[in-house]
Amino acid sequence: MKNIIFVLLSVILAALQSCNPKGSEYHLYYLGGQSNMDGYGYVAQLPAGLTGEFEGVMIYQGNTVGDNTAVDGRGLWSTLRPGHGAGFVSDGTANTYSDRFGVELTFAERMKELFPDEKIAIVKYSRGGTSIDTTAAGSFGAWLPSYTGGNGINQYDHFLATVKGAMAAGDIDGDGKKDRLIPSGILWMQGESDANNDYATSVYKENLALLVDSIRKVFSAPGMPVAIGRISDSHNDADSIVWTWGDDVREAQATFVAEDGNAALVTSTDNYGYSDMWHYDSEGYIDLGRKFADAIAGLRQR
Repeated sequence: MKNIIFVLLSVILAALQSCNPKGSEYHLYYLGGQSNMDGYGYVAQLPAGLTGEFEGVMIYQGNTVGDNTAVDGRGLWSTLRPGHGAGFVSDGTANTYSDRFGVELTFAERMKELFPDEKIAIVKYSRGGTSIDTTAAGSFGAWLPSYTGGNGINQYDHFLATVKGAMAAGDIDGDGKKDRLIPSGILWMQGESDANNDYATSVYKENLALLVDSIRKVFSAPGMPVAIGRISDSHNDADSIVWTWGDDVREAQATFVAEDGNAALVTSTDNYGYSDMWHYDSEGYIDLGRKFADAIAGLRQR
């Protein structure tokens, strides 16, 4: 089933890339991972310049659901605005915005600064607490494309459904013309859950490489740039360290980036404050979006 969905997505993407040249051309970015990609910044704490709609930036965010749950994939292409953080939901016809935001706002802002003539399309699917390896999934879920437990559905399948829903639109900005989407980058912020499981930590680098390769294939872009957000630790747990094998996952992330050839590691996370034991504060998300943009731009300009 996963292979069939993958082939269908490839066909849809190829069709979009060869459609009516009178439509708009968008550079497409995928945002994925766990809760620090969901986004726990407070909309009420955004500076004035980030509180409105972002002209020339469209976003499709899929609903987050657990493993072994029927795939959803519902979302709605809309102009980017605050509220795409934790708590966002969509029924496919209307979006319900939350009081939180993630990296999407300042990522788009910075990319528009760096590439002012480009329009941006963002596909976002992430789920808090998720690991890549199934041994660390708990009740949150896992991303391994090879997952066969339960009824065989996991976070990778929900990602596929989200991409399928996003690509099926064709005309993403509603102007009556089919648009061209150019896969241009992956933003991945995840690893904390794997860092609390010894085995998941030991295979994290290999799992990350497999997942990134699979995501690139879905977008028919084997060299698609990827920026990896390095996990950090708030040291707010009772024994100070929140992620038992956090340093090992950080090392695995660095090794993946060194070996990949078209990846960058975003390390500014070490400097952020926290709003709770697990999540960055609003200032952290504001900065992280910009650092992700700088990383992707650097890879694109090689």
